[in-house]
Amino acid sequence: MQNDLRIVFMGTPDFAVGILKEMVEIGKNIVGVITAPDKPAGRGRKLMGSAVKDYAVSQNLKVLQPTNLKDEFFLKELEGLNANLQVVVAFRMLPKVVWQMPALGTFNLHASLLPQYRGAAPINWAIINNEEKTGVTTFFIDEKIDTGSIIANKEVAIAQNETAETLHDKLMETGSHLVLETLELIEMGNANPRMQPKSSDLKDAPKLTAENTRIDWTKPGTAIAAFIRGLSPYPVAWSILYNSNEELKIKIYTASFEKMDHKLEPGVIQTSKKELKVACPDGYIIIKDIQLPGKRKMEVSSLLNGYSFDEDSKLS
Repeated sequence: MQNDLRIVFMGTPDFAVGILKEMVEIGKNIVGVITAPDKPAGRGRKLMGSAVKDYAVSQNLKVLQPTNLKDEFFLKELEGLNANLQVVVAFRMLPKVVWQMPALGTFNLHASLLPQYRGAAPINWAIINNEEKTGVTTFFIDEKIDTGSIIANKEVAIAQNETAETLHDKLMETGSHLVLETLELIEMGNANPRMQPKSSDLKDAPKLTAENTRIDWTKPGTAIAAFIRGLSPYPVAWSILYNSNEELKIKIYTASFEKMDHKLEPGVIQTSKKELKVACPDGYIIIKDIQLPGKRKMEVSSLLNGYSFDEDSKLS
């Protein structure tokens, strides 16, 4: 072997845990883990560590939780770990002083086939845009976001009824294998990074916000159904319900599309004893799992047992 790896791992959510776990179980030398600071969570606002921190602590790995990645004390601690490679999975943008520190560089695992879907939410947007495939890519970090030289990638098919949750799990498993392959390439001195291909037809994966997760009922049914799947189970697609002089922000977790001719305006609600459907231009969105403000997520059949919609109710 040309390189005896001493690895610092950087990540925060569950997606990163799956990759870190694989690295630990295969016996990689992880000299430190960098993750987000503890944050208040739950009704009691108790400080909670990240998913990566919880796992790292359980494995007796050294954990650093900087609030400022340029802080001199943190940089000295990081340098003191004497790592020669850094692996980043679902973390935050690194300053140059951090990513250029190790001799073998810093590589990132991104949940798309770069250069497509650069950005914070590639899993969600691939489903929202009705893609048939996506994948994972490892690349060396540079000064821009998700633009560095590609080391390796793997394709993953997107199933017809894929949700963000199911695709997340597929990509986490595939990503784990790709990270291990990438580590082996670097360890053996066989990594041959290549520049990302240039294209004028790139799709982005911007951060999900309250503005871009609201359902547009004027879109075709297949697009609305994909939008709902791509945001389930988090952060969840939402809409405003107008019913009996009330305006309620509701979340829709699961739905399907039924193509059908009708003359209703988009957003108009139709109900039966067990079904709740919403008009869109080319048919109906059949809602299956829903959440009203202050209530738990529930199946529509349960909601209709105790909640009534008036004749003029609609979603917007």
